Amino acid sequence: MTAAVPTVMVDDGRVRVTKWTFDPGASTGMHTHEFDYLVVPVTGGEFSVVAPDETVTPMSQSPGTAYSRAAGVTHDVRNVGPSHASFVEIEFLVQAP
Repeated sequence: MTAAVPTVMVDDGRVRVTKWTFDPGASTGMHTHEFDYLVVPVTGGEFSVVAPDETVTPMSQSPGTAYSRAAGVTHDVRNVGPSHASFVEIEFLVQAP
């Protein structure tokens, strides 16, 4: 399986901003989020989110439609659509007081 390409745009100790770029069929690989995070789709696309127990959840992203998740999420994100796809992930490295 092809790997999705992460490009870190900002990492200043407070936030980490990463643009993820997926060819059709590309995957992030199984990973666990250590921090709360926000995702902003750039292109939109069709993805499968695969849990550690291999449960697959379809996910459709629309450009500019943001969503957030709490730390501790473990999954693999796969582009199952026919087109290239990208989104920006913003991790909150420091919790608000």
